This record gives sequence, C-alpha cells and structure tokens, in this order.
Amino acid sequence: MRAVQLGAYDKSPELTEVPDPTVTGPLDVIVRIGGAGVCRTDLHIIEGQWAEKSGVTLPYTLGHENAGWVQETGSAVTHVSPGDKVILHPMATCGLCMACRAGDDVHCTDSVFPGINADGGFADLLKTNARAVVKLDDSLEPADVAALADAGLTAYHAVRKASRRLRPGHRVVVIGAGGLGHIGVQALAALTAAEIIVVDRSEGALALAAEIGADHTVPADGTQVAAVQELTGGEGAEVVIDFVGEGGAIEDGVAMLRRAGDYHVIGYGGELRVPTIDVISTEINFIGNLVGSYTDLVELMALAARGEVTLHTTAYPLTDHARALTDLDRGEVRGRAILIP
Repeated sequence: MRAVQLGAYDKSPELTEVPDPTVTGPLDVIVRIGGAGVCRTDLHIIEGQWAEKSGVTLPYTLGHENAGWVQETGSAVTHVSPGDKVILHPMATCGLCMACRAGDDVHCTDSVFPGINADGGFADLLKTNARAVVKLDDSLEPADVAALADAGLTAYHAVRKASRRLRPGHRVVVIGAGGLGHIGVQALAALTAAEIIVVDRSEGALALAAEIGADHTVPADGTQVAAVQELTGGEGAEVVIDFVGEGGAIEDGVAMLRRAGDYHVIGYGGELRVPTIDVISTEINFIGNLVGSYTDLVELMALAARGEVTLHTTAYPLTDHARALTDLDRGEVRGRAILIP
C-alpha cells in the first residue's frame, strides 16, 4: 500500500510503498482510509519536536486524524463489521488500566497513538484496535469528519469542561478561530448559552466565526484586550479558551479573564508566566487540555450527525501531501486540510 512516511527529522515526508497491515490480535481493526486530517502537530513532528517524547523509530507513517471504512476485524470485534463507516479515536487504548476503567482513556498507561508513536493514517490502510473505532451515522462521510478525530475532539473536550462553568449571561472568549477554534465555537454554541467572543488576526477566520455562532468578533490588531474588556463591562470573561498558546496570546488571554475565571490552554508553543500573587489574589484557574476521550468522540459525532458541528475542510489527494503541509505551514488552509487516498 501507499504511505506518507517521515524518514528523517527536518526532512520532507515521502510517499512510498509499504506492506499492508495484517490482523494479528482478536481486537484488531484494519481501516481503509477515506480521509486523514493534516494537523499542525504533523509539522511539529517533522521538525523533531516530538522525537524525544514519542520515542518512535523512523521511518514511520504520519497521520493521527483518521476516518474510513472497516476492511477487516479480529475475531473478538463485534460492534463494527467490514464495510462500516467509522471514525477513529486517535489513541488505541488498553481498557484495563485504572484510567481506562474510569472512562479517562486519554490517560491510558498502555496506549498506542497512530501517527505519533506508531504508523498513522497518511496511507491507504491503518491498523488500530476495537476500542478506538466509532461507527458513523449514515449521514456522515469519512473525509468530511476525519479531522474531528483529533482537532475536533480536542476542541470539544475543552468546551465540554468549560461548559460546566458557563451559565446564561456568562461570557467566553475564544482565542483563535482556525482549524480547532472554529470547531470550538460551534461546540460552545451547541452546549452553552454563554455569550461567545472570538479573537483572531484573520479577517476570514472572524467572518467564519460569525457565521457559525460567535456573538462578537474582535480583530487581534493590538486593541483586542481593550475591546474584550469593553464587551465584558470591564470585568473580563468567565472563561477564556486559548487555541493559540503562543505569540502573545497567553498574555492577552490572562488580561481578558475576570476574577475567579478559568483559562483553558489548548494551543502550545509559548510559556505561561504569571506572578503567583496574581493567581492567588484573583483566584484564576489554569486548565490544560489534551485530546478528548472515546465518549467525547461519540458525543461529538452525535452533534455532527445533527449538523450542529460542521468541519470546514480543504481536500488534497494523498499524492499532494507536500502541498497540504506547505499550505498549512503558511496559514493558507481554511478550516482543516484533509488527505484523501
């Protein structure tokens, strides 16, 4: 089969021929890929930022946002059959550790993360396990929802946590309305009655945010903190959800937060530097967000099937993987880039 593999860090991945994956265990599932999301994490992987953390042996196949059709299953798989449309939770988890038993499978102590520390879905076929497979509603197509497997799942996970705090009349600031942020805006509109304020430097991203549920859009032109303060009566927002996490977004976000507010960190690359006395005196909370759980993904697919969360995508053939990565790096992708074999 064809696969886009990273052979060396700081080098462009290459499309090559590799052996097809095979079923070797009773819970194995082999999926024919219908769409694979191209994520900024893929750029960080290529740059070598994940080399030490993942411990992966090169070469290996990229791609951790995957959906497609079941091709083959192990003998113990009962909830899906060959031909079923599915989306894959990015982690293949054990189901036996305490985190899995508590439903917090994102923190599984014996997991595999295809596209991060194992072969991923920039390929014709992908091997995962039954615990990662979510059957899709008939109304959904793999290429249309593939990036919801990580980008959408991460955004939904953060919003679901934030929604516990948000009440009618509250305000929530979303920093960054790009690939993750535009999903977060829709999830906020679906799960909460809070007033949604979106901050972004892109006019296109702000226009999209206004279409999909934002109550206010604020250009990141140097006046964004003052604008948010004005929109919140000088108090700041109850919740800030930061999908950027670098380039001044953190400092701006903290300044947009009200006393006893919650700051959700999703984007990364920068550093959080806040005097401890400021944390104590205002009782603000900083909350990290990784990818969501299997049940988060099931809930997100329910919203997608109802049309309450729609992924805006730009499709590229698998053979055009280099252009997709370049466009993403240059900020030229509207929504999410999807590779289609």
